[in-house]
Amino acid sequence: MLPPPNHPPIVPPRIGVLLINLGTPDGPDARSVKRYLGEFLSDRRVVELPAIAWQPILRGIILNTRPKKSAHAYGLVWREDGSPLAAITRAQSEALQGAFGAGVTVDWAMRYGNPSIPDRLAAMKAAGCERILLAPLYPQYCAATTATANDKAFAVLAGMRWQPAIRTLPPYHDDAGYIDALKTSLEAGLATLDFQPDTILASFHGMPKRTLQLGDPYHCHCQKTARLLGEATGRDLVIAFQSRFGPAKWLGPATDETLEALARAGKKKAVVIAPGFSADCLETLEELAIRGRESFVGAGGTDFAYLPCLNDGEPGMAMLRRLLARELEGWVRSA
Repeated sequence: MLPPPNHPPIVPPRIGVLLINLGTPDGPDARSVKRYLGEFLSDRRVVELPAIAWQPILRGIILNTRPKKSAHAYGLVWREDGSPLAAITRAQSEALQGAFGAGVTVDWAMRYGNPSIPDRLAAMKAAGCERILLAPLYPQYCAATTATANDKAFAVLAGMRWQPAIRTLPPYHDDAGYIDALKTSLEAGLATLDFQPDTILASFHGMPKRTLQLGDPYHCHCQKTARLLGEATGRDLVIAFQSRFGPAKWLGPATDETLEALARAGKKKAVVIAPGFSADCLETLEELAIRGRESFVGAGGTDFAYLPCLNDGEPGMAMLRRLLARELEGWVRSA
């Protein structure tokens, strides 16, 4: 049946997959970092303090002191194609094009910064995506990461008259394919080293300790990931948490303090991995690979290596294809 002559153009229906990662400034300069931090640290999922108490501190102190320091750190890891996190997430999206059939569009967005979740969802809707799988790339669930990414997408949907059907990617901290990808990546990385480590440290992003007390499963998910990876590789992993911020008590032990303590205890050869990150970023490339090395060597360590995240390497991409195909079942016939 043909539509009437004055009917708006009809876009063929499609399915969308939106990869979502945390975010990044547009450039390694203080102004871009300030804009990014202002959005990031204003999220009530990230800083769970009353706005009336937090915003004066954020606007009056933090955004006038931290951007310059953070911009310097970003400058140390910035790539020709931009922020490492954005460049790798883009590469992951490109590698997944066509993986689920001609009728499935794969795109990517950042929770904070660009490309934004509202922009990419609008583009997907305009392209005819009537069903969209939101895929926050956080293996371990946390309200400050997974939930806020979904929150932002749901807020966009709230403004749509004709909403697409939505699914969300669950956490995959204990998924067999994820553990196997980590195992493959770790063993391949170890094979490239010119030393045998006496310590392998799994560093996860820290969260305030009260998040655990409030029922957030993040800490438990991190512990299970490390345990399963240790069992899969037959190695004892040391677990630590990085990126403390502010005066609150954070999940521990702290990564920097743990590296120093290991070196002082005679563990002179260390390898650090970051199994909570789907893509390398400032927190891995600067905080772990650069400052982590300085902490370890400064305390007496002799050999140090940071092994990259899964990124867009084949083990990680094969795992993502399986995970996403599973969540698309019923929407696509085969993937």
